[in-house]
Amino acid sequence: MGVINDVDFTGKTVIITGGTMGLGEGCARVFCAAGANVVVCARGTEAGKKITAELCDEYGEGKCTFIRCDVTKEEDIKNVVQTTVDKFGRLDCMLNNAGYHPPEENIDDVSGEMFEELLRLNLVSIFLFCKYTLSHLRKTKGNIINMSSLVGSMGQSQAVRYVATKGGITALTKALAVDEGQNGVRVNCISPGSIDSPLTMAYFDAMEDPGYEFKKICECSHLGRIGTIREVASVCLFLASELASFITGADIPVSGGAELGYGLKKL
Repeated sequence: MGVINDVDFTGKTVIITGGTMGLGEGCARVFCAAGANVVVCARGTEAGKKITAELCDEYGEGKCTFIRCDVTKEEDIKNVVQTTVDKFGRLDCMLNNAGYHPPEENIDDVSGEMFEELLRLNLVSIFLFCKYTLSHLRKTKGNIINMSSLVGSMGQSQAVRYVATKGGITALTKALAVDEGQNGVRVNCISPGSIDSPLTMAYFDAMEDPGYEFKKICECSHLGRIGTIREVASVCLFLASELASFITGADIPVSGGAELGYGLKKL
């Protein structure tokens, strides 16, 4: 997948949640290419073993490790962090990527339990990974990258609970950056727009006219297209690196300018 020139993560360790597909997999590939020890965690054991084998074959034995984790379970999260530190002796970057975007839904059809379930998956899991990794990141002057979304600040139709979780991620990021600056730990988030990932495509496929909806979303970007996984992963690598050593508390849009201007970008 390639790597940013001048970024060398050799000897450093990163944990990536939801690292077996989509943006998480892309990040795992980019960080491995930069020399990092990459720990991928997700629920799917088969997918985890597959990506681990591929990356170890390409970048060297032990460069990628899979640890099964249900991010809605606190004990699983604690296990990932402790196992990582036990194996590599350090942690330099926590990349919180795991999350889910439900199909379009009206608030009248969303129960309190449904709201809480998505909150635990998309937001509480990030809080817990931050909580349990910070003692290790403070030692290495490492950093945290949280995967938010452009809609966390813009809003989105028929997605009130998803938008609420993503807005929470952005707010958590900024608050934690304030607290951890004194410890030398940088905390940033990325807010992708529409990205060509399995999760995005599944979202479109659930609509009545996927082709029309895909064309419409491309027209929301000033560049006239959706983004790629590599484009998001490269920004993550930049933020994790010394090239971004004076950036903290930032919310970086990777969106083709979809948030700029008024109305449709392409007519």
